[in-house]
Amino acid sequence: LLFQILGAVILGFGIWILADKTSFIAVLQMSSPSLKMGAYILIGVGALTMLMGFLGCVGAVNEIRCLLGLYFTCLMIILLAQIAAALVIYFQKETLKVELSDIVADLIENYDPSDEEKRNLQDAWDYVQTQIACCGWTGAKEWENNEILRNKSNAEYPCSCSNRSKDLEEGRGFCSLEEPVNGTATYADWPVHEQGCMDGVEQWLKDNLGIILGVCTGVAVIELLGMILSISLCKNIHSEDYTKVPKS
Repeated sequence: LLFQILGAVILGFGIWILADKTSFIAVLQMSSPSLKMGAYILIGVGALTMLMGFLGCVGAVNEIRCLLGLYFTCLMIILLAQIAAALVIYFQKETLKVELSDIVADLIENYDPSDEEKRNLQDAWDYVQTQIACCGWTGAKEWENNEILRNKSNAEYPCSCSNRSKDLEEGRGFCSLEEPVNGTATYADWPVHEQGCMDGVEQWLKDNLGIILGVCTGVAVIELLGMILSISLCKNIHSEDYTKVPKS
């Protein structure tokens, strides 16, 4: 039962990544094929874990060694896959960071409130900037590369970056400077947050690192306990009795 619950949690997490349209996860999964693939993998692992939990229960109740052996093997494969994924993320973190920076830079440069095809993606990024109180990935200067703002001499700025509450009521699109600027304005003339979202995301990860590691460790411990228990039950069953296999 415990492994079926664990499988349901993993399955639900994968579905949440695909369904989420209003957070930083949405920006990633709509722009990065690797995260979307990871979500499908999580769904597959969750479904497999639930199936293995069911087979483990049947094998334990009916003392069927082949099912317990299959249960152990699948748990070991899942655990090794999780360890491999963690190692890949750790050693490729700089590459992932660069990829993420490129994704956000492209999103900011081509941001267009009138583009309905990218509405969900742009709304997700506006949500991130509003919630973290940040602007751009490394800073507000990145928004100077936006084609629409350049054509308007930077006399407008992204509303979701604003540090004024009345702009945040709009929540998306561009807001106009209250006082006109002679010539072309710069990000320094905008009433926006100075902090880039990269620092905010990194700080969030640091603040929640203990919870993330705790959950991962707990999942690994549960899987190890399941492997140990399945091996112990296998050893206690001296001979396989196929008469105990449930008949359809």
